[in-house]
Amino acid sequence: MDEAAALAALALSAFLSATVLPGNSELALGALLLKWPALALPAWLTASLANSAGSATSLWLGRRAPRKELPARAARWFARFGPAALVLAWVPLVGDALPLAAGWLRLPWLKCLAWIVLGKSLRYALLVGGLALAGGTG
Repeated sequence: MDEAAALAALALSAFLSATVLPGNSELALGALLLKWPALALPAWLTASLANSAGSATSLWLGRRAPRKELPARAARWFARFGPAALVLAWVPLVGDALPLAAGWLRLPWLKCLAWIVLGKSLRYALLVGGLALAGGTG
C-alpha cells in the first residue's frame, strides 16, 4: 500500500468510525504513522476532516428523522450546553449519538459543525502528538 492509499484508508476508517457503524480510526492512524511518520500533518488533517464529515452525516440524518420524543436526559443535556456539547462527539459510543440528537433537535448546523470539527481535531492532534512523544512515529 502506498501513502495515498493509506491516507484514503484512514479517511474511510475515520468517516465510518464517526457513525453508528463500528470502526477504530485510532488504529488506522497509528499504523499509518508507524510506517510513514512524515505524514503526521496530512494524517491528522485527513482523520480530523473525515471523522468530522461522518459526524456531519449523522447530524444531517438526525435532521431528517421523524420527530418523536427525545430521551429526557439527552434533551436536558442539549438544553444546558447547546451545540457546544458536540465538542464531545469524539467520545466512543456516546459521541456517535450526539450529532444524531443535535440534528433531531434542529440545532444550528454551522455551530454544531464548528464544535464537532474542534473536538475531533483536538482529539487527533493529541493522538498524533502522543504517538510522537512515545517514539512511535520515528
